[in-house]
Amino acid sequence: MAPASPAPAELKELEAAASALDGEGPEAVLRWASERYGDGLTMACSFGGTSGMALVDMASKLSLPIEVFFLDTGFLFPETYALVGEVERRYGIRAVAYHPALSPEEQAAELGEALWSSAPDMCCALRKVEPNYRALAGRGAWVTGLRRDQSSDRRSVRPVEWDWKFGLAKINPLAAWTQDQVSGYIREHDVPYNALHDQGYPSIGCTHCTRAVAPGEDPRAGRWSGFSKTECGLHLTSSPQWRS
Repeated sequence: MAPASPAPAELKELEAAASALDGEGPEAVLRWASERYGDGLTMACSFGGTSGMALVDMASKLSLPIEVFFLDTGFLFPETYALVGEVERRYGIRAVAYHPALSPEEQAAELGEALWSSAPDMCCALRKVEPNYRALAGRGAWVTGLRRDQSSDRRSVRPVEWDWKFGLAKINPLAAWTQDQVSGYIREHDVPYNALHDQGYPSIGCTHCTRAVAPGEDPRAGRWSGFSKTECGLHLTSSPQWRS
């Protein structure tokens, strides 16, 4: 099924909101999104980055009833699962997990062992992109932790925009923030974060495709090391297809 296309009036509304909110703080963006979309709003949190944790904390402090979901690929680090539990206890929420259609064993049987090492784009499409479509089904907007400083592919991110890939509004409250601002927020508010950050992992995904980075390396150098791949496909306009 093709993603929904926005009505011209909705695009105009999002453009106006993006312009109005571009100089505002992330809390203002979250408030606007919650008021605009209500129960139709959901928040993605990978539990592998500090941006998502800052947003969960902000939403909690603002008492915004936003569902939090994550993509359980079946290959997450133990530290990531531990953080999910810690967040649920601290904030009194239940993080909704979305799983791939194929278990790791079924994927290996159908597509070969270690698909991530031979076809990482396909592996991400199966284990992240397809479940994300299900997570967003029936929603009006989703909140992400995207920031302009994260990579060259994200430099044009706006606080509010249309997501042409998934067919709904995309809310990026931290678009204009830097990693230093996010880290400062985490420290100031004592926000829980993934323990691997203290072990040289600035960006954390699946176990097979994430490594620690050396001093001076790009923060995302530890993702899909050895490949030209820099994104899992969630935030790209087009991505490899998965099996139906």
